[in-house]
Formats: sequence, structure tokens, C-alpha cells
Amino acid sequence: MTLPRFYPIFDSVDWLERALPLGVTLVQLRIKDAWGDALRLNIRAGLALARTHGAALVINDHWQMAIDEGADWVHLGQEDLDAADVRAIRRAGLRLGISTHDHAELDRALMLAPDYVALGPVYPTILKPMKWAEQGLERLTEWKRLVGTTPLCAIGGMSVERAPGAFAAGADIVSAVTDITLNPDPEARMRAWLQVCA
Repeated sequence: MTLPRFYPIFDSVDWLERALPLGVTLVQLRIKDAWGDALRLNIRAGLALARTHGAALVINDHWQMAIDEGADWVHLGQEDLDAADVRAIRRAGLRLGISTHDHAELDRALMLAPDYVALGPVYPTILKPMKWAEQGLERLTEWKRLVGTTPLCAIGGMSVERAPGAFAAGADIVSAVTDITLNPDPEARMRAWLQVCA
């Protein structure tokens, strides 16, 4: 499977409204501060927006709601994986991305035949506290050898300037969060991402 090389992650539908018209075709909605009906309405709105723009929207964590709302993709971290019903996800036809940080997590992920594997943090990240040290480009190269044809996503501290190095090291996809959301001109930054990932 060939996936777009640029994969931003946002915490609100507002960001999708800014990104999708620019030509972003793979994006993750990672909402951590809404539950119940509010969360459902956000997921529903995000999916509608993505479909309007012909983009793939990946729902982070909330796999049951992703199934219920007819999503095509879900992303699970290792803790989320503990509670997820992967068989139900697959029966519903969703594609699955899984986060990994070490060999045990990678082995676990590959046993589930994911549609992509994420490795992070490649560089130090300010997005959230991480118990994992930066992985570095050498680990990306090692991971690509181990995952084979499964798409490999580099995440954590990624920027437009660091993206070429990640691709050269073996990443198929690069995710960005704060490089966009904290930028004084997020739209210009996303255009730069789309250019470097073309």
C-alpha cells in the first residue's frame, strides 16, 4: 500500500478545516479532551470534512467510535492496544496504524499485520511527556529493515528541515504536530511540508 508521505496530527476539527483545503490527504484526529457525544460529534464532523476533500482521516484511540461512525482508519498506541478489540476493528474493515518504541512493541505490532507502523520519538518532542528517549535516524533504518513492505511512519520532533533525513533513513511517512501548530504561519508551514514530501 502506498500512503501519502505527509501525515499531520491534529487535536481538533478546526485544524482539519485549515489543512484539508491545502491538499493534505492523510491526517490524524487525536482528541484527548472530549468524551461522549462531544467526541462523537467531532469525529463525525472530521470524517465528513475528510470525505469532502477526498482525504483519509485516521481516528486516534477511539476505535469503537471509529467503527460506529464509519471511519476507514484507526491508530492505536500500545496502551490503547491493550483494551482494543483488533478483531472487531478488522471485521469492520478499518485499516490500522500502531505506535512502537522498542523491539517488543514492534514484534507485537507486526503480529497484528498493521497497515503502517509508527516509530517515535525520532527526535526529542515537546508534544507530551515521553518515557522513551529519542530513537534517532539509525533506529528508523533498523525498523524499516524489520517491517519490510509495511509502511513506516517517523514521528516525534519532526520538522520540514528534518523530513528529508527521515526519508533517507527509511521512513515512508513523516508525521508532524507542533512543527505546524506552533508555527506563526501554519498554512505556509503545511505548504512547505507538502512540497518536501511530494
